[in-house]
Amino acid sequence: MSCVLTYGFVCYPIIFVLIKVIDMYSFKNDYAEGAHPTILHKLVETNLVQQTGYGEDEYSIQAKDILRKKIQNPEAVIYFVSGGTQANLLIISSLLRPHEAVISAKTGHIYANETGAIEATGHRVITADTENGKLTPTDVERILDAYSLRPHVVKPRMVYISNSTEIGSIYKKSELEQLWSYCQKKELYLFLDGARLGHALTADENDLTFADIAKYTDVFYIGGTKNGALLGEAIVFNQAHLAADFDYMLKQRGVLLAKGRVLGVQFLQLFKDDLYFVLAKHANEMAMKMARAIAAQGYSFLTPACTNQIFPIFPKTVMHALLQQYDFYEWKTMDNERSAARIITSWATEEEVVDEFINSLERVAGR
Repeated sequence: MSCVLTYGFVCYPIIFVLIKVIDMYSFKNDYAEGAHPTILHKLVETNLVQQTGYGEDEYSIQAKDILRKKIQNPEAVIYFVSGGTQANLLIISSLLRPHEAVISAKTGHIYANETGAIEATGHRVITADTENGKLTPTDVERILDAYSLRPHVVKPRMVYISNSTEIGSIYKKSELEQLWSYCQKKELYLFLDGARLGHALTADENDLTFADIAKYTDVFYIGGTKNGALLGEAIVFNQAHLAADFDYMLKQRGVLLAKGRVLGVQFLQLFKDDLYFVLAKHANEMAMKMARAIAAQGYSFLTPACTNQIFPIFPKTVMHALLQQYDFYEWKTMDNERSAARIITSWATEEEVVDEFINSLERVAGR
């Protein structure tokens, strides 16, 4: 079955195909939807406007100017890339020498979910066990002590953290300041993975500002993929000298997009009117509504709920009944009778769906 779409004076054949309709709402991630309509509209609106390539387009330049103002650092060097794992391996491999390693929480994305991408660049990931996914100066100091037999062991040179973390926790300002001060004292880079930075900064318990993130890290990135963009992360080097030759790294790794405008347009739309924070706050609010209802049923959580990722602990009978109606991860087995779930809301999660989940929980729980 086909028809014709007319765009300007050109006619394009359109082929309609049958697609499988997802009949179960997914709380597995916050990138199941495409992009916020404002972004799609701007991409269409600017589609035929010719632009310079490789990130030198006017949209990318405007977006970077806006970001520098928001983080209050006019000297920051910013690059747009398409994904989080890509950002992590580029930053780590560009800043570390061959014998240097990066420290991460055991739950950190670079260790747990990136298929050895960092190790494939030649850098070891040294992990620390943490209760809440957050690293402290004490955690880092233990690792430095354990890796002091120079030159027979790798040299820890970078501390990797994420905000929010992989288990939904966030860093308070005092915690980030203390970690930053310790890293400065020990001459360690501090790198913050911001795949869900918007959710961290709009959490009710948060006391960090965008400018604080820039002040208390060497480098961080702002995640768009998980907060309303089609794709994209903004890498921010807070000191210009750290970004020396980073453009070479982008090209050599095959991630310097000729059509860099695609990323620039998206970040321009996300930040010119703070849509980024509006979307993240909505995702958090939907998760918190679910968390309050779950707690009201008497269930506890693996970690305190504060962002768009929540980890309720359910009896396995309740868990499996809910999994017949909704898609989410059975995250961790607690004992023979209970498991922790991972439930994630997104910028596009409708409150009606959240209400339906709460009603389903009440029915299967029988409370």
